[in-house]
Amino acid sequence: MTAQEETANSGFDLTVIIPTFNERENIEAIIRAVEEVLAGAGIRGEILVVDDSSTDGTIPMVRALEATLPNLRLVVRTSDPGLSQSVVEGISLARAEVIQVIDADFSHPPDLIPRFFGEIKGGADVVIGSRYMKGGSVENWPLRRLVISLGATALARIFLPDLTDSGGNFFAVRREVVEGAPLRPRGYKILFEILCKGRWQHAREIPFVFRNRRAGSSKLAASVVRDYLGQLADISFHALARREGAVWKEWRKALSFGVVGLSGIVVNMGLLAILTRYGGLYYLFSSLIAIEVSIVNNFFWNDRWTFGGDPAHRKRPFLERIGYFHAICLGGAAINWLFLYALTQFAGIYYLLSNLAGILAGFFWNYLVNRNVTWRRG
Repeated sequence: MTAQEETANSGFDLTVIIPTFNERENIEAIIRAVEEVLAGAGIRGEILVVDDSSTDGTIPMVRALEATLPNLRLVVRTSDPGLSQSVVEGISLARAEVIQVIDADFSHPPDLIPRFFGEIKGGADVVIGSRYMKGGSVENWPLRRLVISLGATALARIFLPDLTDSGGNFFAVRREVVEGAPLRPRGYKILFEILCKGRWQHAREIPFVFRNRRAGSSKLAASVVRDYLGQLADISFHALARREGAVWKEWRKALSFGVVGLSGIVVNMGLLAILTRYGGLYYLFSSLIAIEVSIVNNFFWNDRWTFGGDPAHRKRPFLERIGYFHAICLGGAAINWLFLYALTQFAGIYYLLSNLAGILAGFFWNYLVNRNVTWRRG
């Protein structure tokens, strides 16, 4: 029997994966809580505990529960330990087409599982629990952990700007999203890996409050930062080499935005020369006209080309979009000037190099802010 046939014949609508390592103090409570939620919502779900060879008694506790819960299954991993690796193995062994991942320590509220499942059934490919959208939050985190999390989230927004929290591990996904995807699981950011390499069109986010574990100790270590930076490099290479997926689509927009910006420079310089030399206008007045025409040029091409292919990017009214674009580009010009002045005046850098740094900083400002304001997906 093939994996697809086994899944079809399993009778399960949902597989809930609980990755564990030394969770003896939490495991029975989380299993019973998930079972109660599934039964209460009328969801035919299996509970798949994927354990990383715990040494604290977690495994015998789950085996004892297996005898009383027919929809509970335990998988014990003996090599290549890691949370992400456990989740990927769990996905490969799941008997349902819809898969939910939840932590064992009650950081993720099991009560939300039916809502995740409902969003998937409603057409979403991936449903994400977000700590950082309106209605979500974290409780009682130490400052160091909060700073690391927010920094990682900010970096992830460069890859997936429409998602507020792609770095958590509270999510539901259709199996077809990850089938055949070249996942390289490491560290704790398996959702980010799936989003960047999987095949999906529609994602939804659900706010939730992340609470510190009820019992046991956190597995967070300094190696998490190293793993995450390696993951970012691998995903970047994947996007550039394959030219497919959500990250490539986003970077293609950024490249188009840059090309349009170059056309604006040509328009600006050309019109400045024409109005000053042949129109007889004072060069500063010519410059004001040239700047305005180049801004309108850039707006038109970005509105029609860079973001025109996706109607969701153009939910704002036309006049509102062009107004935001003007204001943001003026901010980019101010950033350019500040870099030019500060690097030349205080750092002693050659003014043309300072200006180049300012142009790059202004470009990132213009793209990221316009992407998330002017052409924010509705």
